[in-house]
Amino acid sequence: MMGIDERPEYPMQGIIVQVSISPGGLPKRAIPEGLIASLGIEGDLHNHPGIHGGPRKAILLAAAEAIEDLTARGYPLFFGALGENLTTRGIDLRQLHIGARLRAGAALLEITQPRGPCSALDVYGASLKADLYDPRVKALDPSSPRWGMSGLYASVVESGPVRPKDIIAVVA
Repeated sequence: MMGIDERPEYPMQGIIVQVSISPGGLPKRAIPEGLIASLGIEGDLHNHPGIHGGPRKAILLAAAEAIEDLTARGYPLFFGALGENLTTRGIDLRQLHIGARLRAGAALLEITQPRGPCSALDVYGASLKADLYDPRVKALDPSSPRWGMSGLYASVVESGPVRPKDIIAVVA
């Protein structure tokens, strides 16, 4: 078993800035640590489970850099506002493709699809959805300049604990 100082370096890695859950809906609020299980972080619920959650949308990842960029453009966002479970820094979600695998803390995740922003985001500004998502993202085209801006969903390959400051790295 590898110690914390013996973790291998991967070509694309960053850290988890915030782990978030909610009793349903937006925003999600920070927790000190969570257990990622097959259907997501334990204790995280969804207002519309037919649309959000489930095994293919167990975890929503969003980049701190994207949230900060949108905040600089005037949107009243904060970590957890987009409904993400894991807010990351230093890993470019725009470079991730469907099928990419990431080690997030002790859990192993697999990217399944981009997040399609819903009307719940309208509270942050009418134009936010257009700044996050476009027809190319909807068509699963990762060359869109908006790819990854609204977050990426992942399924859980291996369960495990996760907390802020844990490494998140592309492993396959």
